[in-house]
Amino acid sequence: MLPECKELLLALDEGVLNITLNRPAKRNAMNKALVSELMAVFDAIADDRSVRAVVLRGAEGNFCAGGDIAGMNDGAVDEHGQPLSAEQAAWNFNRSFGHMITQVNKAPQLVITLLEGAVLGGGFGLACISDVAIARADAKFAMPETGLGIIPAQIAPFVVLRVGLTQARRLALTGERIDGREAAKIGLVHFVAEDAEQLDAQLAKTTAALRRCAPEATAATKALLMQVGDMELESLLDHASDLFSQSLNGAEGQEGTRAFIDKRKPNWV
Repeated sequence: MLPECKELLLALDEGVLNITLNRPAKRNAMNKALVSELMAVFDAIADDRSVRAVVLRGAEGNFCAGGDIAGMNDGAVDEHGQPLSAEQAAWNFNRSFGHMITQVNKAPQLVITLLEGAVLGGGFGLACISDVAIARADAKFAMPETGLGIIPAQIAPFVVLRVGLTQARRLALTGERIDGREAAKIGLVHFVAEDAEQLDAQLAKTTAALRRCAPEATAATKALLMQVGDMELESLLDHASDLFSQSLNGAEGQEGTRAFIDKRKPNWV
C-alpha cells in the first residue's frame, strides 16, 4: 500500500510508479514534508518487485529547484515539543535530505528522472542518483549553493560519483548553469529530448527495455554495482559469484534459460 501524500502525486501504471513533486509555486523545491513523503513511498515499495521502475518528475514544467530553505524551520521541535534553534533545525533538515537521497540511490527499482526547467541544488542531486536521466535540452542545471553563502552538503558526494571530481569542482565552486545538452556531455544525463513528446517517447522506450529484464536479477545487479569501490575487489567478486549461482539456480534463472531454449519470452515480460 502506498502512503497518502500531500506534496507528491502518485500514479502506478503497469509496474511503473510515477512520482510527481507537486509544489509548483515553489518550482517544486523540497520542504520537510516532501522529503518525508518520498522516504515513506520508497519504504513502501522496498520489497515490492511488482514495482519495476520509479519515475521522478516535477509538476508544471520544473523538476526541482532544490531545498525550500525558507521553510526549513517550520514546525521544527525537539522530543519535548520545544522549538529547535535555527542551527539545529537546519542540520536536521539538511541531514534528512541526505537520508532520503541515499535511500533513493539504493532503491531496488530502476529510478528514472524526467528533468525539465529548474534542476537545481537538491534537484541536481536527485538527477545524479537516478539510474536513467532524461532531460529536456532547455533544462537548467546548477549547484547554486555557494552563491547563497551555503554549501551543497548532502549532494556533493553523489555529484562527484556521477560526473567526476573535475566537473563537480567546476559546477560546485562557480555555480555555473548548464543546459541539458551540456549535462549529457559530462555524463550527468543519458538522453536529451527537444520537447515533451520526445521526453515521453524516451521514457516509454526505457520502461519497455526494463520489462525485458527479470525483477530480482535487476535488483541484485543494482545492489552489486553499488558495492563497487566499497568492498575489496576479490571479496566483491566472491560475493558476485554467490549471487550468480543463486540467480542461475533460482526461479528467474531457470525460467530465463528455459525461455531461451524454447525461443519464447520469459514470464516476467
